[in-house]
Amino acid sequence: MRTSKQMQREKRNQLDEKLALSCPTNDLLEDLASQCTKDPSKDNSFQYAFALSKSRNPDELRYAIHMLDSLVTNGYQHQVDCMYGSATAHYLLGEYDKSRSICEAILRHRPENDAAAELHTASIAAKDQEDEKKMQQVAVGGTVAMAAVGLALLLGGSRKH
Repeated sequence: MRTSKQMQREKRNQLDEKLALSCPTNDLLEDLASQCTKDPSKDNSFQYAFALSKSRNPDELRYAIHMLDSLVTNGYQHQVDCMYGSATAHYLLGEYDKSRSICEAILRHRPENDAAAELHTASIAAKDQEDEKKMQQVAVGGTVAMAAVGLALLLGGSRKH
């Protein structure tokens, strides 16, 4: 029987695979940027920002967040999609708490939103794995420090004799 954490990790792995397959090409981003320049409508800005939200470039992800948040602030009609794009970009930046928070806001108003639920679960799993890794590093660091203290005491004690 699988535990809740195992299921969350499986969901995270599945989402990570989907996101890897949906990374936009440079040609697509250039075409969308060009379209935005020619016709800076909210719809064109959204299409460009949403594509950027799945990039692997941190600067593009931050720009996507800025554009999508701006569209939400300015009352763009597809606000949930903007929020989801922003949550995706935060997730890809490793900002799991922020991604989770945005997903929770989406799910409060649209509990049937499967994409937000999936990203929410993946954000929780990613944060848990990140926390576990930090705890392991602290434990290893503490062990190394104790070994160093023991060695220092041993060497210090052998000099007196």
